[in-house]
Amino acid sequence: MKRLSVPLVAALLFAPPATAVEFDCMIEARQSVEIRSSVEAVIESVRVRRGDLVRKGQVLVTLESGPERAALALAQSRAQNQGEIKLAEARLDIATKKLKRAEDLFKQNFISANSRDEAEADFRLASEEVLRATENQRIAMLEAQRTAEILALRTVRSPITGVVVDVMRRPGEFGAISFKDPIMTLAEIHPLHVEAVLPAKMYGKVRFGQRAIVIPEPPIGGRYRTTVTVVDRVVDAASGTMGVRLELANPKGAIPAGVRCRVDFLDPLS
Repeated sequence: MKRLSVPLVAALLFAPPATAVEFDCMIEARQSVEIRSSVEAVIESVRVRRGDLVRKGQVLVTLESGPERAALALAQSRAQNQGEIKLAEARLDIATKKLKRAEDLFKQNFISANSRDEAEADFRLASEEVLRATENQRIAMLEAQRTAEILALRTVRSPITGVVVDVMRRPGEFGAISFKDPIMTLAEIHPLHVEAVLPAKMYGKVRFGQRAIVIPEPPIGGRYRTTVTVVDRVVDAASGTMGVRLELANPKGAIPAGVRCRVDFLDPLS
């Protein structure tokens, strides 16, 4: 049996593990969102600037809303008003007592059946007034809720956690002259997407969940572990290529979107 030389054995033992392949890639934002106003109104204030980090639900823009606030205050006042219900309940209480007395007197033959029927009719009318007052208050509460929803449209909140890419409109301008004109653009940068275009011959060799190392170009640099999240099932026949997407965690926002990179696809079992 042929013995291996000492240098060759050392080279085999201490050689770094080889990666399967390495390809060019691009680091991109997970998504880019154009913020628009759903109503036509003058912008009252813009709460963020280009480059600011924003959280989901954070107020970005407020629109002028004086009439809407007044309408909400009026609707809430009506919804909280218990006067009509209390008045109707008081009348029902009196009608209930009158009906009881009328029934007792009728049994003793002190009043006619007609008088007792009138007391019963008053009781039924008072009961209906309580129901009507209760229903009116319920409608007033729904109206207050609708008015609050209308007012909420005057506050534009962030749909994502990300960074402000650009602000196109300023206070005093209309927030919705056209749906083609956004107020600002946001980008979600945690996690980032890494897009790679591979030769079609790699189909079946790169799989969902496979680990990889992404190396951004200088001056970013570094090596970052990622995972394959999408492997295209349609190959571009014209170019003979296929697309692969990886997900790159970026909790501190240290890696900017739009950076070129290289990706090493590791062996699935490594």
